[in-house]
Amino acid sequence: MSDISKLQSVIDNTDNIVFFGGAGVSTESGIPDFRSVDGLYNQKYDYPPEEILSHTFFMNKCEEFYRYYKDKMLELDIQPNAAHKKLAELERAGKLRAVVTQNIDGLHQKAGSKVVYELHGTVHKNHCMTCGKFFDAAYVKSSQGVPRCDKCGGTIKPDVVLYEEGLDDRTVRGAVNAIAKAEVLIFAGTSLTVYPAAGLIHYFNGSTLVLINRDPTPFDNHADLIFHDKVGEILSQIKV
Repeated sequence: MSDISKLQSVIDNTDNIVFFGGAGVSTESGIPDFRSVDGLYNQKYDYPPEEILSHTFFMNKCEEFYRYYKDKMLELDIQPNAAHKKLAELERAGKLRAVVTQNIDGLHQKAGSKVVYELHGTVHKNHCMTCGKFFDAAYVKSSQGVPRCDKCGGTIKPDVVLYEEGLDDRTVRGAVNAIAKAEVLIFAGTSLTVYPAAGLIHYFNGSTLVLINRDPTPFDNHADLIFHDKVGEILSQIKV
C-alpha cells in the first residue's frame, strides 16, 4: 500500500483530525516563507526582517515598519491553494475538527474553514492603540505612511504577534485543547523548530501523527506517516 493510500485510509476511518500548518502551507499560494532560500530572511533590506517585525522596532520606527509590512506582509489578492481548500472540505465533511496555523494571511478562512486557531494573529484585524477601534487590512494597506484611526487619530497596530510579544492565551488554549483531543494530527509545512508553536506537538496523545514537509524535521522519527513534498500536492490526492 502506498503512503498516500495509507493516509487516505487514516482519514477515512476517523472524524477527529487536527491540522497544524506553518509557512509551507501558504507558499503554494505565492506567499514566501521566512527561512527558505528565497524566503524573506534572504532578501536585502535596510534592516533584517526579524528586527523590523519586532515590538521594539514597531514602537520606535513605526513608519519604517509599515513600509516593509505593507509591501511584504499585506498580500491581499493572494488566493487559497489546494491545501487550504482540501482542509475546508474535510471540515465540512465532519472529518477535521480544527486548523492550527502559524500563518497570518487568513487563507484558511478565505477557503471556508471555520475553526481556525491563528497562533501568530492575522493581518485582517487591526486596532487603534488609543481607542481600540478595529480596522480591516484594506484600510491599513491603502493608508499613507503610518495608518491612523479615523475616530481619534491614534496609531493603528496589526493584530499579529511580533517578535518580543507573547502568543494570545485564549488562542493557545484552544489549540492545545484541540491537539490533545485529536485522534489524528497532521503537521504540515513547518520545520518544527520555531517555539513555542512547535512545542504544541507534545500535547498530542492520539493514534496517528502525519508529517508533510518539503525538508526533514526533528520529529520525523516520531511520525507514523512522512511526506517530504508540498502540502497541497499531498492533500489534493485525498478524496473526501
